[in-house]
Amino acid sequence: MRPPVSRTIDGLLREQAALRPDADAVVAGDTRLTYRELADLAAAAAGRLRELGVRDGDRVGLLADNRAEWLAACFGAVSLGATLAAFNTWVKPRELDHLLAHSGVRVLVTVDRFGGNDYLAQLRELVPEPWGDIHSPRYPALRAIEGAARLVSGVWCSDTKRHSRGEALLLYTSGSTARPKAVPLEHGRLVENGFAIGERMGLGPADRVWLGSPLFWSFGSANALMATMTHGATLVLQSPFEPTAAVALMERERCTAAYLLPTMTHALLPHAPRGLGTVRTGVTIGSPEEVRLAAETLGITGICNVYGSTETYGNCAVTPHDAPLADRLDGQGPPLPGVRLRVVDPVTRAELPAGATGELEVAGSITPGYLDGTPADDAAFTTDGHYRTGDLGWIDEQGWLHFVARISELIKTNGINVSPAEVEQYLLAHPAVAEVAVVGVPDETAGELVVAFVVTKTLTTADELRAYCRAGMATFKAPARIELVDELPRTDTGKLSRRDLRARAHGA
Repeated sequence: MRPPVSRTIDGLLREQAALRPDADAVVAGDTRLTYRELADLAAAAAGRLRELGVRDGDRVGLLADNRAEWLAACFGAVSLGATLAAFNTWVKPRELDHLLAHSGVRVLVTVDRFGGNDYLAQLRELVPEPWGDIHSPRYPALRAIEGAARLVSGVWCSDTKRHSRGEALLLYTSGSTARPKAVPLEHGRLVENGFAIGERMGLGPADRVWLGSPLFWSFGSANALMATMTHGATLVLQSPFEPTAAVALMERERCTAAYLLPTMTHALLPHAPRGLGTVRTGVTIGSPEEVRLAAETLGITGICNVYGSTETYGNCAVTPHDAPLADRLDGQGPPLPGVRLRVVDPVTRAELPAGATGELEVAGSITPGYLDGTPADDAAFTTDGHYRTGDLGWIDEQGWLHFVARISELIKTNGINVSPAEVEQYLLAHPAVAEVAVVGVPDETAGELVVAFVVTKTLTTADELRAYCRAGMATFKAPARIELVDELPRTDTGKLSRRDLRARAHGA
């Protein structure tokens, strides 16, 4: 498919509205909008934001779940030259206080509540001043708080001007161990990288892409949204993710692509015993066994294995959807166009040859730097323009990336490095194992011990699983302890919390 002409994301929406005005752009709950209707809604949002004082160079905060108003606020804000700062909907008062102060938004667009969070009550505590003309010593840039529904409810003056800045989105990393980092992403790279992802997936205008992950993640906004819109396809939003409803939604809308995470794959399996019907492609992360479940059990034969981060516009490596499944299980594919990957020694920083494992570094489609700048930039970016991922991996002779583990997650037992992912992959191949997470815990003799937490799907014992590991793995890799648990702990954003597991293992 030919790439879009536009190099701004608001221009991309207008381009698609001109090319296919009556085609579905988004389905969100009871709302169904064509490309022309979404463009009109975004223009109305832009007009209202302009009335509220938003100008070129400002930031607009957005606190909302997956809904049409999220898209309208996003495209409306950037059409004025503003940057859309997407806030986490699981945010608590202390975190919301930090986001408002740190981002410097001029206007905050919000829904009333979501997922048990009463945002209006939180904001009344944080911003007691009148919301129509805010002058807050705590948030000096903030001038107004606007409801998402009101933003698009009227016919506002929609006159916009071309913006001068490249920055479109400001996304916050999950911040599971520290304050979240603010990652600016630029218009042109969002469009180009999103198109490249969609090409690897085999998307076209007839496709209907299901997304149950939040749009405030790069997986949603920089990845799924951009891959869908650059191909004139339809984005089918679910909020929040619930497996029974997800299967019904994909069946009703005849979705052809899905954005999955390992937790979603496992949650969907009991509700889709015959697969996901019309879903033929998509993207996922996870172990080879988890990718296999998506491809074979859920029937997504063209599922793409991917690698990336917010700093790399969601994905920087994606397997072609039509590559042999065996290749897609074991690797994350070649880099996307415009992306350069290299592997370096974590200590000497010397570049390593093909086949050697080291730290992955990415150049090309990467963020220009964190909002904070130095010293965060100094730690994360090299002097020659590469992003230091903090991940271990290797690149084969064909240029395919193979992810190994987070450097911080490696377990060093008796002086030997053990990859949790390798042990997890082996345990997942046992027929009784549904989910597994492996961590290291301090030990006076060995330095660290390998401990596995296992969620089972059929009857088994820890002793049986330990024997299985000892029979098929090197002794130093086999878990010293296996604990059977009902579920694995996760962060608010759904990521596995290894920190909680390490604390539990250390306290046992």
